[in-house]
Amino acid sequence: MKKAPYASDPEASRGREFRENRQGSRGPRSEFQRDRDRIIHSIAFRRLRSKTQVFIAPDGDHYRTRLTHTLEVAQIGRVIARALGLDEDLTEALCLGHDLGHPPFGHAGELALAAAMEPFGGFDHNAHTIRTVTRLERPYIGHDGLNLCWETVDGLAKHNGPVAEPNWALAEIDAAFPLELDAYPSLEAQVAAVADDIAYDNHDIDDGLRAGKLDADRLLSLDFVADLFRELERRHPLASRAKLLRELVRTQIGQMVNDVIEHTSAQAAGLGSVAEVRSAGRALGGFSPEWRERERRLKTFMYQELYHHPDQAQTAQRAGEVVARLFAAYSDDHRMLPTEWRDVLPVAEPERSRCIADFIAGMTDRYAIDRYAQITGERPRGLTNV
Repeated sequence: MKKAPYASDPEASRGREFRENRQGSRGPRSEFQRDRDRIIHSIAFRRLRSKTQVFIAPDGDHYRTRLTHTLEVAQIGRVIARALGLDEDLTEALCLGHDLGHPPFGHAGELALAAAMEPFGGFDHNAHTIRTVTRLERPYIGHDGLNLCWETVDGLAKHNGPVAEPNWALAEIDAAFPLELDAYPSLEAQVAAVADDIAYDNHDIDDGLRAGKLDADRLLSLDFVADLFRELERRHPLASRAKLLRELVRTQIGQMVNDVIEHTSAQAAGLGSVAEVRSAGRALGGFSPEWRERERRLKTFMYQELYHHPDQAQTAQRAGEVVARLFAAYSDDHRMLPTEWRDVLPVAEPERSRCIADFIAGMTDRYAIDRYAQITGERPRGLTNV
């Protein structure tokens, strides 16, 4: 498919932080394809398979993890990017990398780590994604990090749009590899962000219904959801309620994707370059006003009914206690750290605590539970919410 004039061009990339010797290069790949592959082959990406999406340490294997969520985001992102004539490889790289900075136990773990790190500059999972891909992953001899293209690092940094007040982690990278944080990112990055919204808005409904934490009748109190459900009932009169609800999720994803394609195409019409996208002064990729309002209402519903469900809140508190205890233990006695982390632990603050936070943020749920048990002599109780 022919690319749109406002698509990012790997041949015109602003380059990488560190110069590379391409002798023995592995195959005829574009720069953005290389970035996608580097993310897939990273340790941080592999760890996503055992990190929380919504349900902490699920006993069932049908619930989404941070990895399966990421793959679903990438699938949605590529569909939208292809329809808009964008660079699919850059879009996919941004989708695959957008959650690499999440600590164990999802947002509960992030809140606990942010509280522990408050005296040392705080913690933010999105900024930690940048720290992960630029400094903490170390597969190469000549430099730290994955050495991704400027466009990829920029898109990951601005997953939620321009950054007015970067925290210490993002500010450090911006100083070494300037990212123009006050400007909007490429349309590929904007598509990756809305693909993330589409994926978790709908797949969290699916998991919530499966786990019995979401009430279907309450979900159908949203008029636009009810309208779609009634239409599906009309088209499939013999289908069970369970199958209709799954079809509801699938169909709503399709409606959202089509809306984003149509609205973004109209917003970008007439633009002649990616530079015009960045200087537009507003996001061009996303939902139409009608679907933006629907999506806002859906998110509000999900926070009320699922994310803040009493069982979720109780489990999140226990998960936060695990992260807080780990941070306190390693801070009090660095000998508890694995040798490879103990050997590089800085002496002075805030670097010392930031290094400890790097270690904890990289943990999977199961590894964090195992380390907690090793330190305290007992396994934490109640760390499942399904």
